[in-house]
Amino acid sequence: MGIQAGLVGLPNVGKSTLFNALTKSQIPAENYPFCTIDPHLAITEVPDERLNKLAQIYGSQKIIPTTVTFVDIAGLVKGAASGEGLGNQFLTHIREVDLLLHVLRCFEDPNIVRETSIDPVDDYETIVSELMLKDLDSVEKRLQKLEKQVKGQLNSAERKQLESELELLKKIQNALNNSQLETVRTLVGQSAVATVPLLSAKSFLIIANIAEDEIEGDAYKDNEHYQALVDKFGADRVIAVSAKVEHELSQMDDTSAQEMMEMIGLKEKSLDAIIRRTYKHLGLISFFTCGPKEAHAWPIRGGMKIREAAGEIHSDLQRGFICAEVFNCKDLFEIGNVAKLKDLGKVRTEGQDYLVHDGDIVLVKFNVYESNNEKINDRFYHNSCIVVLAYAQ
Repeated sequence: MGIQAGLVGLPNVGKSTLFNALTKSQIPAENYPFCTIDPHLAITEVPDERLNKLAQIYGSQKIIPTTVTFVDIAGLVKGAASGEGLGNQFLTHIREVDLLLHVLRCFEDPNIVRETSIDPVDDYETIVSELMLKDLDSVEKRLQKLEKQVKGQLNSAERKQLESELELLKKIQNALNNSQLETVRTLVGQSAVATVPLLSAKSFLIIANIAEDEIEGDAYKDNEHYQALVDKFGADRVIAVSAKVEHELSQMDDTSAQEMMEMIGLKEKSLDAIIRRTYKHLGLISFFTCGPKEAHAWPIRGGMKIREAAGEIHSDLQRGFICAEVFNCKDLFEIGNVAKLKDLGKVRTEGQDYLVHDGDIVLVKFNVYESNNEKINDRFYHNSCIVVLAYAQ
């Protein structure tokens, strides 16, 4: 499962600097609009201490963590939906990501090129307005096509499907015309009808780019711009980050970075919080396959059944699924080995409809047949296991 998070915002808000920190890369981050034109992509690891613990227990020679792809999308401007500032190209890049990270500057800097005073809420609304205008264009084009299709020769099931989509899109069109963003998101979120993907309905987080002298003692909490964002979106959706500091930390070795964090009063790297909340807002959990060769983390959607989760590792595991032995990773960490868990009766057998839970460890038993029904496999998956976990909020 590929996960992409896109950094969006107006020009010169710190997107490229933050992107460099997230990915330890060196893309241009200059002080002028449209420094970034083509989207930059980079893959970064998802930190998780439990993966290291599992590797120790299983004696794994290699650790393969879950990854997230971050996309640095060029700064949008007012009028982007109608083509201003290469806007149509940038909006197409946004369509391809799973979650939007709205980077909003929350401090004044005379050295930063900016046409207006600092107002992160207004910046957000400018971006969202452009997304809604682009969505309105997409919806209207789809409506025109649907209205022609429903007049054609259709069976009852086809007609019902098209009419349901037509009804949904008319409601969305009305909400977009009236700038009712929450209504749009509700309509999309509650409907089972498939239709055109909408940019404005994507999951999102707010990255409040604060000054480096606001880190110590959580001084940023007194920043009026940060407070305005929390009032609008809630503290759970707003992440305070000094893009400049995070970039500096990303260029240091672990020891130097820790010393700098202690000196400026930074309790944890903000980048870890971004990755953690990206997982949360996409409804993701992670599962691992563990064995002597490697401890490997894989992302899945929460609420997935064990057979589907096994398919994330290899299609054969899903196709030939028989059952799974299940126990909890917390028990494994406490007791230390699987043999003792079995002696204590903490290992149980589950069928294909079992919903994978936070902290589950499962061993998948499966068989695979050739087209002539000759069995070619009947075993546990490489004596491995799947460990499922979710980040704490």
